Amino acid sequence: MFEDKQLQCCDCAKTFVFSAGEQEFFAVKGLINQPKRCENCRVICRVSRAGKSADSVSKAVCFQCQSEFLLPFRPTGYKPTFCNKCFRAKKVENQSDSTLVSA
Repeated sequence: MFEDKQLQCCDCAKTFVFSAGEQEFFAVKGLINQPKRCENCRVICRVSRAGKSADSVSKAVCFQCQSEFLLPFRPTGYKPTFCNKCFRAKKVENQSDSTLVSA
């Protein structure tokens, strides 16, 4: 039903993927418009809306896929950092593990 789409960020003009999973999430939440910003520009926008300085945004490398991404905070370094895609996959994996244990 949903297929990955290539979109262009309105802030940085880079191309990003609006994945089928994200499209499904948008549909479930009743969101009509497609995202206008890539993941990194969304982080910067979120930080500025919160009234924080762009200096609080830091670059990190995903522990799992090794891609570079932005975080709205400064990591302390004692825990691995994950990009949104890997973080969501890890969260789903952990939820399925906990349902197997409780069954």
